[in-house]
Amino acid sequence: MTENHAAPIDPSLDLEAEILRLKKERNAVLLAHYYQMSEIQDLADFLGDSLQLAQAAQKTPADVIVFAGVHFMAETAKILNPTRTVVVPDLTAGCSLDEGCPVDAFRAWRAKYPGAVAVTYINCSAAVKAESDYICTSSNAEKIVRAIPADKQVLFAPDRNLGRHVMKATGRELVLWAGSCIVHETFSERRIIGIKERHKGAELIAHPECEEPILRMASFIGSTTALIKHVASSPNKTFIVATEPGVIHQMRKVAPDKTYLEAPPDDESCSCNQCPHMRKNTVEKLYLCLRDLQPQVDVPADVRARALVPIERMLALS
Repeated sequence: MTENHAAPIDPSLDLEAEILRLKKERNAVLLAHYYQMSEIQDLADFLGDSLQLAQAAQKTPADVIVFAGVHFMAETAKILNPTRTVVVPDLTAGCSLDEGCPVDAFRAWRAKYPGAVAVTYINCSAAVKAESDYICTSSNAEKIVRAIPADKQVLFAPDRNLGRHVMKATGRELVLWAGSCIVHETFSERRIIGIKERHKGAELIAHPECEEPILRMASFIGSTTALIKHVASSPNKTFIVATEPGVIHQMRKVAPDKTYLEAPPDDESCSCNQCPHMRKNTVEKLYLCLRDLQPQVDVPADVRARALVPIERMLALS
């Protein structure tokens, strides 16, 4: 992985116009996650959740993949496209789930359960993917677990909340890694109840990475894409959105006549419901990574070859 020590940006430039020009000049595709700031979402060639972005990365004919998301997402794109250049706006944009599941500890955990099948949430490093049997996303985790023979023990990492949700949905016992997302674990049950009291009829919708008390209150649980589709089709007019609030930008596009309230964190003095890693990416950094083709994301060939197997299993089932 290479870092970018960039030359200054000319302050007279129209950065959005320059980004569009550079994309065309370099035959680059910009993939962006729903949790990115709205300006980056609006510049994307393809916008989606982790599954959709992996599928888009698999299919793109572009020479350069610009990934506006977090590090593990760009690694997945590189695993699927080893001959293409993959760049990110900020190389330090990580993920608490990834950081909380180091590969040596994951390998040791797997070793305690010989013969078990490891289903690993895509929010992990390429090295952990290489030690897994299947990769999943919040969109397809239930489907992948259901596809595993009933006589097989299943390990699920690194998000315990998604794992518990999958257990409840499938009725299948899973061995869970004790990890969680710093954003989705911060939502306040107490403060959400207060919002529901002030906004009668507001519907709480939640991502399955949320803690169990939030999921119990939610009338709809789903991936970011599923949440967007739900607000478009639901007859309700007001929603409390328990996931990273970047997704609300797309909700307003598909259902502009509705009201969206951010699920609040416990700490009233912080913006802890915003992902600090996703928010590291800016339009300025996006321009620089296209201009300089830096910083680049690489995955060692041996890790890539092993990680590709569980990713392709996921894509085949999706």
